[in-house]
Amino acid sequence: MKLNGAGIIVECLKEQGVDTIFGFPGGAVLNTYDALYKNKEFIRHILTAHEQGASHAADGYARATGKVGVVFATSGPGATNLVTGLATAYMDSIPVVAFTGNVSTTLLGRDSFQEVDITGITMPITKHNYIVKDVDRLADTIREAFHIAQEGRPGPVLIDVPKDVSAAMAEYVPMERKSFSPSFEAVKPSAIEKTIRLLKESTRPMLYVGGGVIRSSAQKELAEFIEKIDTPMGVSLMGNGAVYSDNPRFTGMIGMHGTRVSNIAVNNCDLLLVVGARFSDRVVSKASAFARKAKVIQIDVDPAEINKNISTFHHVIGDVKVVLSILNSKISEPLEHSAWMEQIALWKREYPMKISGETRRPREILQALSQVLPPSAVIVTEVGQHQMWAAQFYNHSPEGRFLTSGGLGTMGYGTGAAMGAQFGCPDRRVVNVAGDGSFRMNCNELATIARYRIPLVILVMNNHTLGMVRQWQTLFYEQRYSETTLDTDINWVKLADAYGVHGMYLSTEDDPAAVLSAAIALNAPVVVDCEIPLDNMVYPMVAPGASIDDMIEETND
Repeated sequence: MKLNGAGIIVECLKEQGVDTIFGFPGGAVLNTYDALYKNKEFIRHILTAHEQGASHAADGYARATGKVGVVFATSGPGATNLVTGLATAYMDSIPVVAFTGNVSTTLLGRDSFQEVDITGITMPITKHNYIVKDVDRLADTIREAFHIAQEGRPGPVLIDVPKDVSAAMAEYVPMERKSFSPSFEAVKPSAIEKTIRLLKESTRPMLYVGGGVIRSSAQKELAEFIEKIDTPMGVSLMGNGAVYSDNPRFTGMIGMHGTRVSNIAVNNCDLLLVVGARFSDRVVSKASAFARKAKVIQIDVDPAEINKNISTFHHVIGDVKVVLSILNSKISEPLEHSAWMEQIALWKREYPMKISGETRRPREILQALSQVLPPSAVIVTEVGQHQMWAAQFYNHSPEGRFLTSGGLGTMGYGTGAAMGAQFGCPDRRVVNVAGDGSFRMNCNELATIARYRIPLVILVMNNHTLGMVRQWQTLFYEQRYSETTLDTDINWVKLADAYGVHGMYLSTEDDPAAVLSAAIALNAPVVVDCEIPLDNMVYPMVAPGASIDDMIEETND
C-alpha cells in the first residue's frame, strides 16, 4: 500500500511492537506527529517537558522492560537536546532508537533554520546512525536500526528523516518482526573447556559481575553458577541486582566506592572471572595493582572490550546468558573452595561497613526504603552521593531493577528514566533517589509527571550542596568549596505543590519508614524532601590512582 514517509515510520514501529514513544514535536516532524495522531489507539506518545527528559525516559523504559526505547525530536535544538541521553544509553549499552526530523533535503548543508548535522554530532555516541534521503529506503532502515540496537552489545541508534522524506509517498510492504535469540553456536567450545579447567585449578576464585548479566536476563543462570563453582561475588555499580544483596556469597561493589571485602578479595584471588562487565577506571583505579595475583578470564558479548583496559589470561566471547548456561551444563560436579569462603566470611566480620555519626542518615533512609517496597520495585537514581548510597544500602534483588547512569554519570538522568520505567512497568513501584543538585536539572519534568499522573516517588536527598564534588573538595582540595554550596532556599514541597504533585518533608528527626510508607501508600506522584546533613560522606573511598585495597574510611565508629 502507498503511504507517506511519516506513515511508514508509524507502521514500522507497529511492526516492531512499539507501544510507547517519548518525545516533543516541532516543525520538521509535523508529518510524523500527524501520522501518530491517526494511530494513537496503537501507539501512546508521552509529551515530556524537554527532549533530554524524553531521551532518558526512553532509556529507562528500555532498562526496565528489556524492550527498545523510542524517542522523537524535531530538528536543530530538538535533536541536539537528545545528545546527553544518547551518550548515557551508549555508555551503559541500552537499546534506544531515536528519530529526529531535519530540514528538507534541498536545504541540507545550507545552515537552514533549525538545521544541524545530527548524524555527525552523534556518530561517536551511537552504535549506528542514518540520514534517510530516499523514502524508498525508509522502512528497511528502520528495521535495520531496531536490529542493530538489540543485537550483540545493545546501544542507541539514530534515524534522521528530512521533512520532505516524511511527506514523500512510497510503497509500504509489511514484514514480520525478527525475533532475537542469542546463538549457542557462536560460543567456542574450546573457550568453555579452558574456562572450566582454570576454575578447577583455582583455589581462590572470585566473580566480578556487571550490567551485562542484567541486560541479558541471566540472573537465574548466575545464581546457579555461583553455587556450582563455590565462589564469592562482587559487582560493578551496574551489576547491583544481579543477585540478592543478602546472598552470603555477595561481597558488595568493587572499586572506588566498593566494600573493603570485595576489593581485598579481588587483589587476593588467584582467578578473577569477569562476567558481563568492562574494566571501568572507577572499578580498576590503579591498573597495575588490580587483581595482581590473579589470572583474569573475561566473558563478554563485545570483542572490543577484551584486553582494552586490563590484559586477560583467557576470554569467552558470547552472550552472558548463553555462556553461563553452557558452563552450568558442563560442570557436572560442583567445585569446592571452603577455605577460601571461610576467609571471605572472616573478612566480612573483620571489615564491616563503617558508618558513624551524622553519616548514618542516608543508610537509615535507604534501608527504610527497602523495608517499605516489594522486591520487584524499580529503583532509579540521579548521579552523586545519593547514587552511591542507594547502591550500597538498598537491598537489591533480581526481582527488581536498579537503573542508574553508570558509564557517563549523567546528573539529571533519574527523573526521566523513572518516568520511562513506570510507563514500561505500570504494575511495579518506581522510586527515583535524587540529590538536590541533580533534581534542579530535571524538576521541570514534574509537569510531565503531573499531566500523566505518574505514581512516582522522588526522594530528594537534600544536603544543600553538590555533595560528591564537595566530598572531593574536602578530601583533596583542602576544603576549598568552589561553587558547590547550594544556599538558595528552595522549598521542594511547595514546588511539587505548584505542579500539582504531593510534597512531603522528612527531617533528620523523623522516622523514615513512616514517612516513606505514607508516600508509597498514596499511589500518586510524590516528592519527598529528605533532609541530609551537609557533610555526609560516601565511604569507603579509593583515592584516584591508588590501589583498590588502599581505602579511605571513616576514622571513628
